[in-house]
Amino acid sequence: MREALRANRRQLLDIYATKAAADRLSEEIASAGLRPHIVEAEDLARRLGANAVHQGAMLEARRPESVDLSDIPSRSGVVLVLDQITDPHNVGAILRTAAAFGVDALVMTERHAPEMAGVVAKAASGGLEHVSIVSVVNLARTLEQLGDMGYLRIGLDSEAPVAFADAALTRPIALVLGGEGKGLRRLTKENCDILARLDMPGAIKSLNVSNACAVALTLVHARAAR
Repeated sequence: MREALRANRRQLLDIYATKAAADRLSEEIASAGLRPHIVEAEDLARRLGANAVHQGAMLEARRPESVDLSDIPSRSGVVLVLDQITDPHNVGAILRTAAAFGVDALVMTERHAPEMAGVVAKAASGGLEHVSIVSVVNLARTLEQLGDMGYLRIGLDSEAPVAFADAALTRPIALVLGGEGKGLRRLTKENCDILARLDMPGAIKSLNVSNACAVALTLVHARAAR
């Protein structure tokens, strides 16, 4: 919530908070132009559900608006492309990692993707406020467009012949991640310039998609720092 108030990238409507939480967030609330409704913790529990972890505050806000592919901000020269990753915990973790590495945008399909709210926002721990979301209808066509825009499209595939650490990387990069269990779809693979695998030295050779994303971004960042 603090990040949503600070980033001010979406329309903020109202905030309900306990006295302690309102005092804790007073600077951010004032900067966002809001006036908190002081309530009891029990009131928040009734509205959010008894098992919700609200830390004493509830912010009402519009969902982040999707940006157009042509409007992706160019800062890091890296975008993530999600090929039907449906688990909101995974998408949230990917968003958090993307924000940590300063990724320019997250590209995902309108269908077969979780809603950018609730569990995703919680798992992202503020990351949703710092990464542009590009929602598209046809992922294969979008990858074609990214290629036309000069992006090197590199897909993570555990069966790929090339190790990610050995791949020739040039920026801008579109890192393509496949859905849980099924990986990259055929048309997605066909629209990648490189398919690369992550080599793991331990007994377990495959990673959860959000962890694989973090490893790949670490390698990309390390390569750029050389």
